[in-house]
Amino acid sequence: MIFEILAVILVALGIFLFASGTLGLIRLPDFYCRMHATGKCDTLGALLVLLGLVVYNGFNLVSLKIIFIVVFIFVANPTATHAIGRAALVSGVKPWTKDSPPGGESSSR
Repeated sequence: MIFEILAVILVALGIFLFASGTLGLIRLPDFYCRMHATGKCDTLGALLVLLGLVVYNGFNLVSLKIIFIVVFIFVANPTATHAIGRAALVSGVKPWTKDSPPGGESSSR
Protein backbone atom coordinates (compact mmCIF):
# COMPACT_ATOMS: atom_id res chain seq x y z
CA MET A 1 0.00 0.00 0.00
CA ILE A 2 2.80 2.45 0.89
CA PHE A 3 4.71 1.65 -2.30
CA GLU A 4 1.62 2.23 -4.43
CA ILE A 5 1.05 5.64 -2.84
CA LEU A 6 4.71 6.55 -3.34
CA ALA A 7 4.51 5.40 -6.98
CA VAL A 8 1.42 7.53 -7.59
CA ILE A 9 3.10 10.57 -6.00
CA LEU A 10 6.24 10.13 -8.15
CA VAL A 11 4.25 9.70 -11.36
CA ALA A 12 2.01 12.67 -10.52
CA LEU A 13 5.04 14.89 -9.84
CA GLY A 14 6.59 13.75 -13.11
CA ILE A 15 3.43 14.57 -15.05
CA PHE A 16 3.28 17.96 -13.32
CA LEU A 17 6.85 18.68 -14.44
CA PHE A 18 6.04 17.62 -18.02
CA ALA A 19 3.07 20.01 -17.96
CA SER A 20 5.24 22.80 -16.52
CA GLY A 21 7.79 22.29 -19.28
CA THR A 22 5.06 22.44 -21.90
CA LEU A 23 3.74 25.65 -20.37
CA GLY A 24 7.28 27.09 -20.43
CA LEU A 25 7.61 26.11 -24.09
CA ILE A 26 4.44 28.02 -24.91
CA ARG A 27 4.88 31.07 -22.66
CA LEU A 28 8.58 31.94 -22.55
CA PRO A 29 9.93 34.62 -24.90
CA ASP A 30 12.86 33.10 -26.79
CA PHE A 31 14.59 29.92 -27.87
CA TYR A 32 17.04 29.76 -24.97
CA CYS A 33 14.41 30.23 -22.25
CA ARG A 34 12.13 27.68 -23.90
CA MET A 35 14.97 25.21 -24.25
CA HIS A 36 15.93 25.70 -20.58
CA ALA A 37 12.38 25.06 -19.37
CA THR A 38 11.81 22.00 -21.51
CA GLY A 39 15.26 20.54 -20.89
CA LYS A 40 14.99 20.73 -17.12
CA CYS A 41 11.35 19.72 -16.82
CA ASP A 42 11.51 16.87 -19.34
CA THR A 43 14.57 15.35 -17.73
CA LEU A 44 13.25 15.47 -14.19
CA GLY A 45 9.70 14.59 -15.27
CA ALA A 46 10.88 11.47 -17.10
CA LEU A 47 13.05 10.48 -14.16
CA LEU A 48 10.20 10.79 -11.68
CA VAL A 49 7.70 8.93 -13.87
CA LEU A 50 10.13 6.08 -14.51
CA LEU A 51 11.14 5.88 -10.84
CA GLY A 52 7.44 5.75 -9.98
CA LEU A 53 7.13 2.78 -12.33
CA VAL A 54 10.11 1.12 -10.65
CA VAL A 55 8.52 1.55 -7.22
CA TYR A 56 5.14 0.31 -8.46
CA ASN A 57 6.63 -2.68 -10.28
CA GLY A 58 8.78 -3.79 -7.38
CA PHE A 59 12.46 -4.54 -7.57
CA ASN A 60 13.05 -7.14 -10.29
CA LEU A 61 14.69 -7.44 -13.72
CA VAL A 62 12.22 -5.08 -15.39
CA SER A 63 12.92 -2.45 -12.72
CA LEU A 64 16.64 -2.83 -13.34
CA LYS A 65 16.08 -2.17 -17.05
CA ILE A 66 14.01 0.92 -16.20
CA ILE A 67 16.80 2.16 -13.93
CA PHE A 68 19.27 1.81 -16.83
CA ILE A 69 16.89 3.91 -18.95
CA VAL A 70 16.74 6.50 -16.15
CA VAL A 71 20.55 6.72 -16.07
CA PHE A 72 20.67 7.11 -19.86
CA ILE A 73 18.06 9.89 -19.81
CA PHE A 74 19.87 11.60 -16.93
CA VAL A 75 23.05 11.73 -19.02
CA ALA A 76 21.62 12.20 -22.54
CA ASN A 77 18.98 14.93 -22.03
CA PRO A 78 21.22 17.59 -20.46
CA THR A 79 23.99 16.81 -22.95
CA ALA A 80 21.63 17.14 -25.91
CA THR A 81 20.12 20.35 -24.52
CA HIS A 82 23.59 21.85 -24.10
CA ALA A 83 24.62 20.82 -27.62
CA ILE A 84 21.46 22.32 -29.16
CA GLY A 85 21.90 25.56 -27.21
CA ARG A 86 25.55 25.80 -28.20
CA ALA A 87 24.70 25.17 -31.86
CA ALA A 88 22.04 27.88 -31.74
CA LEU A 89 24.48 30.37 -30.21
CA VAL A 90 27.18 29.57 -32.76
CA SER A 91 24.70 29.86 -35.64
CA GLY A 92 23.65 33.34 -34.50
CA VAL A 93 20.35 32.92 -32.67
CA LYS A 94 20.14 36.06 -30.52
CA PRO A 95 18.96 35.82 -26.90
CA TRP A 96 15.88 37.80 -25.89
CA THR A 97 16.43 41.16 -24.19
CA LYS A 98 14.08 43.70 -22.68
CA ASP A 99 14.35 45.86 -25.78
CA SER A 100 13.71 43.12 -28.33
CA PRO A 101 10.17 42.38 -29.56
CA PRO A 102 8.23 39.35 -28.26
CA GLY A 103 9.28 36.07 -29.81
CA GLY A 104 12.93 37.11 -30.05
CA GLU A 105 12.70 38.12 -33.70
CA SER A 106 14.45 41.27 -34.77
CA SER A 107 12.40 43.69 -36.80
CA SER A 108 14.01 45.27 -39.86
CA ARG A 109 11.18 47.73 -40.49
